[in-house]
Amino acid sequence: MHPVEKDAEALWFFGSLALIRAEGDDYAIVEQLFPRGVETPLHVQAEDDESFFIIEGEATFFAGDERRTAGAGATVHVPKGTPHGFRVESETMRMLDVTTAQHLAFFRAAGEPAAELTIPPPGPPPMDRVMAAAAKYKIEVLGPLPT
Repeated sequence: MHPVEKDAEALWFFGSLALIRAEGDDYAIVEQLFPRGVETPLHVQAEDDESFFIIEGEATFFAGDERRTAGAGATVHVPKGTPHGFRVESETMRMLDVTTAQHLAFFRAAGEPAAELTIPPPGPPPMDRVMAAAAKYKIEVLGPLPT
């Protein structure tokens, strides 16, 4: 496990440990640590740009018609309105998610305070809570990632 400042807000969100590193009126920076195999559904955010910077590990990103495997040092930018998602390919992946304050509000609504500063126990995310938060924060879930 990587060192974590004790004062960082920590969430368990969609299979990851999410650490709120910075936030303002219109932006947020969230560090996330994922285990292998976690994948988001294909989804689109009508109002929120998102940029991912991979610190460690590797993931396959789907954005629009593109499919790209990205590793440490890579940045993937997804403009608002673009269908996207990703799947973690390495044993773990650590990345920074640079997004909007509104998207951070979705993280908080769909996630839960982390009981420990570790990756959450394995299991499916609470999809009822995720879908309610998605509707509130203008995120449309389109279905599973392409194969």
